Amino acid sequence: MADPLGLAEVRRALEEDRAREDVTTRLLGAAAGRPASAAFVAEGRFVVAGLPIVGRVYAELDRDACLEPVAREGGWVEPGALLVRVRAAAVTLLAGERVALNFLQRLCGVATLTRRAVEAVAGTAARITHTRKTTPGLRALERYAVTVGGGVANRGSLAEAVLWKDNHWALLGAGDLAAVLATAPPGVPVVVEVEDEAQLEQALAAGVRHVLADNQPPERVAAWVRRAGPGVTVQASGGITIEGARDYARAGAALISIGALTHSAPAAPIRCDIHEA
Repeated sequence: MADPLGLAEVRRALEEDRAREDVTTRLLGAAAGRPASAAFVAEGRFVVAGLPIVGRVYAELDRDACLEPVAREGGWVEPGALLVRVRAAAVTLLAGERVALNFLQRLCGVATLTRRAVEAVAGTAARITHTRKTTPGLRALERYAVTVGGGVANRGSLAEAVLWKDNHWALLGAGDLAAVLATAPPGVPVVVEVEDEAQLEQALAAGVRHVLADNQPPERVAAWVRRAGPGVTVQASGGITIEGARDYARAGAALISIGALTHSAPAAPIRCDIHEA
C-alpha cells in the first residue's frame, strides 16, 4: 500500500530541521513537557490547503497530538481566521511549528493562485492545470494543492504519459512521427507539443488526439482548435498568466497549463501562536 500523501515529505522535512533535537526548547526545562495549544491563524485572504499535512507533522512527533481542524480544506478564509488548532506537549508543538507552517503556507499559496486562475475562466469549458515546474521533492503535494484550488492534475512524471516536446522534434529530424509514436507503451496517453502549422499537421496525421499549443497567441490557438476538430483536445501552454487565461479559454483551449501555479505561488501569510493549555 502506498504511503499517505505527504508522509515521506513530512519525515524528510522533520529530519532536515532536526526537529527532535531542539536545543532552544530544552532551555524551558519542565515547562517544555506541559500541555499546550498551537493555533494556526490566517493573516490574509487565501484558499486553505494542507491541513492534513499539518496533522501528519504532529502525528510523526507525537501519536497523541490532537489536531482540531477549524477551516475547510479548499475554502476561502479571511484575516484572523483560525485554520487549525493542535494540542500536545509544548516541546512537540515547537518542534513541528516551522515544518507545519512551511507546508501550510506553500500549499495554501498554490491553491489560492490556482483558484484565481479557475475563477478567471469561469463560465467556459476550459480547465486549469499545472506543469512539471514544481519544487523538487514536493511535486505530489503541490499537485494536490492545485486540485484543492479547483485545477485538474496533469502529467506528474516522465513515466505517466508521452509528452513529445520541442527537443524531441529536433532530435527526430526528418523521422516519421507516426512511426515513432506507434512504439509508445500501450495505454500510455500521448500528447504532442506543436509550435507551428507543419507540426500540427504531422500530429493530426499521426492520429494524435491531444495536442499542446506552446507559446502561441489566443487567435492561433483558436485556429488550431478549428483545424483539429471536436475529437482532439487542444491544450494551451507557455507563459500564460492568470490575467490572460480567459483569452485562451475563449479561444477554445480545453486545458490551460500555467507553470506559475507551482513555480511562482507566493506563500500564504499564516502565523502560529502557542500557549499553555
